Amino acid sequence: MHLLAAAFVSAAVQAATSCPVPPELWDRPRSGRALLELDAIKPCIAELVREPSRRLRIHHGTGGEGPLQAEELRSWLAALAVDPNRVDLANDLQRNEGIVLEVVNAKP
Repeated sequence: MHLLAAAFVSAAVQAATSCPVPPELWDRPRSGRALLELDAIKPCIAELVREPSRRLRIHHGTGGEGPLQAEELRSWLAALAVDPNRVDLANDLQRNEGIVLEVVNAKP
C-alpha cells in the first residue's frame, strides 16, 4: 500500500502546472506588474521561479492574435528577469482557445 501511495505522490509532483491566461488581460494596458498581479498565472510563475530546472511553455492558438499574444507574454516575462531560453512557444491550440501557460520539466 505504501508503494502505491509513493507512486501517486511522485506522479503528482511530476505533473505539469497549467495556468490559463484570462482573456481580459488583453483588454487593458499590460505591464510586467500586471502579469504578476494575475491570480490565474501566479502558480505557474511561482513554480518557474522556485524550480530553475523547469521551463515554461506558452500554448497558443493558430492564427489571429494567439501568436502575437504569446510573443508579447514571452517579452514581458523576459522583462521580469525570466530567461527567454526557458520559455517555449507551442502553437498547438485551436484558433480561439486562448493562451495557457504550462510549467514543464526541462528536456534531458
